[in-house]
Amino acid sequence: MYRSLFFTGRKIFITMTLGIMITLPVVAQEIGLQLYSFRNQLPGNVPAMLEKISKMGIREVEGGPTYGLQMDEFKALLKKNNLKMICVGADFNELSANPQATIDLAKSYGAKYVMVAWVPHEGAFSIDDAKKAVSVFNTTGKLLKENGISLCYHAHGYEFTPYEGGTLFDYMAQNMDPRYANFEMDVFWVRHPGQDPVALLQKYPKRFPLMHLKDRKPGTVNTQDGHTDVENNVVLGSGDVGIAAIMKVAKKLGVKHYFIEDESSRSLEQVPQSLAYLKSLK
Repeated sequence: MYRSLFFTGRKIFITMTLGIMITLPVVAQEIGLQLYSFRNQLPGNVPAMLEKISKMGIREVEGGPTYGLQMDEFKALLKKNNLKMICVGADFNELSANPQATIDLAKSYGAKYVMVAWVPHEGAFSIDDAKKAVSVFNTTGKLLKENGISLCYHAHGYEFTPYEGGTLFDYMAQNMDPRYANFEMDVFWVRHPGQDPVALLQKYPKRFPLMHLKDRKPGTVNTQDGHTDVENNVVLGSGDVGIAAIMKVAKKLGVKHYFIEDESSRSLEQVPQSLAYLKSLK
């Protein structure tokens, strides 16, 4: 029997000669890029690098800086290369002091998410630091939500200090209002302090709309200070983070946007290899 297949983004339609149409769901996930991966290459030639990123098959990006260009010029280059800014980064102190500036930046790009990657703290991250962060995220997150923007906090490992039978991350997750503030999981920075990204996804389903995909060189020593040699970033699937298992669970639990982030000096070579690995996953 003759059958023809055609795609409409989220579904496949199979049309048969008998006139019957069967609709089958397709699990398709856009893989984006955190532009920080090419922080060393972009300033030298922004047009060429954005074109190179586009030719890799990337369509969604996370970023914020314009790498020396005027905003309108940078946005025009994104559009020319079919790149959509999904999320912009925000400094914690700047967000707290002037949330409107962050709102304006996100709106300028048409971004629907704002991500904060670091909570300033002296010495070890403490419960007082966590309480301050929760207060700022709930307050500013409400304001962002009123402007059609979602706030996510990107944990960096220091939040997994033990606290009252759990961790400081647990305190934050349980006290940040999910209507206004959620998380971007960087799987490397969950694994690096000795945590299990799959278990954390399952413990807090629906709290991770965004995810950084990053793998870690096997044998790297765990730490809880949020720091490691950038050269410990390796091609996805070749490290000890467990990318395949994470992707399987993340898709089921509703992670909306995935961004490869490769901080190593080899990012230009490794990102295409990481994309190929992700495409190979069943």
